[in-house]
Amino acid sequence: ADLYERTAQELAQQGLDCECLGGGRLSHRPEERKIHVYGYSVGFGRADHSVTTEKLKAKYPDYEITWADEGY
Repeated sequence: ADLYERTAQELAQQGLDCECLGGGRLSHRPEERKIHVYGYSVGFGRADHSVTTEKLKAKYPDYEITWADEGY
């Protein structure tokens, strides 16, 4: 929620609006070049982790990137 609120304020200063579509967590293991997207946000619900995963794969093509709905 802290990141969303800060980002929403920054965008509002530019005359833009945003909406949070859900949340989750990341497990980043740089030594293994792995990122795992999982869980949900109590306040915002569960994000579509498949979308997040695809964006991460585009940015980090040399990483193994996985996701699951389980976990908090």
